Amino acid sequence: MSLLAAVPHVVSTESGAVQVLGVTLVGVSVTTAVKLLFTGLLVAAAMLLRAGALLVLRRVLGGEVADPRRFWARQALQVVTAVVLVLGTVSIWITPETDVSTGIGLISAGLAFALQQVIVSLAAYVVILRGDTFGVGDRIELGGVRGDVVRLGFLRTTIMEMGTPPAVAASDGASWVHARQYTGRLVTVSNGVIFQEPVSNYTRDFPYLWEEIVLAVPYTADRRRAEELMLAAAHDHAVVGDEGAEWALARMRAHYAMADASLEPAVYWRLTESWLELSVRFLVPHRGVREVKDAMARQVLAGFDEAGIPVGAPASVDVVGVPPLRRAAD
Repeated sequence: MSLLAAVPHVVSTESGAVQVLGVTLVGVSVTTAVKLLFTGLLVAAAMLLRAGALLVLRRVLGGEVADPRRFWARQALQVVTAVVLVLGTVSIWITPETDVSTGIGLISAGLAFALQQVIVSLAAYVVILRGDTFGVGDRIELGGVRGDVVRLGFLRTTIMEMGTPPAVAASDGASWVHARQYTGRLVTVSNGVIFQEPVSNYTRDFPYLWEEIVLAVPYTADRRRAEELMLAAAHDHAVVGDEGAEWALARMRAHYAMADASLEPAVYWRLTESWLELSVRFLVPHRGVREVKDAMARQVLAGFDEAGIPVGAPASVDVVGVPPLRRAAD
């Protein structure tokens, strides 16, 4: 007997079953191996074609990443790739002779339980696209994160985080940038958050914001002159008489049950025990708010200095009278 005859085959395929060292692998056959091979080839081909299509889209469309054309083309390509992979895998593994009803039911139940967060995120992705909730380039607040949407995927949204004004930061989380400017952090938020928390969109329907600058002046100051200086700064730097803002507000009122709102700057007075609080309300674009408020603050302070109007709460108490002093008798 030769040595080869004495040693059993390492792998054999007798009767269609795969055997290793004489042990039959349950559920593994030549057909299964072929299907696995074709599935791998399908995935590899789909990924290669997707990468090539993305390269062509970048060359043809050009522009920036936030370009709506590139965004929608990328989303369409991802959807087509996913559909091709699902249909191709089903076609490979399921044949007309296969009874898959029970298996599909069990697999579906298991996947629904194990991947419930993934399913919620996918459903949220569809709602985001179909409901015009937000898109790439919009400035939003999602899941407690404020910033610009830089990427929107099937499961997650990536946001370039921005800081918050001091009043907001003090009550709603700390931030080392005390304005609506980038912090430099990229934050990833699950799409499913839109079903649990409100979504604030700074840009979608009305790309403007109403802002205020609040100053405290003494009651003895020239209040009318202070109001004039604050209004002048608002007219010089804020959005005033802009046709685009008027059109955006009209569109908002046409789509939503919104009361009329004034786009003109205005100063409001508030009485306190020690000083008069003046609040100038004005309209600004959704980006560049800090620059506008900085220019207004510089102009207002220069005008107050020239007019001799002090700013801020009084730091001292005026003494209006002193009781008479009497010397005790010896």
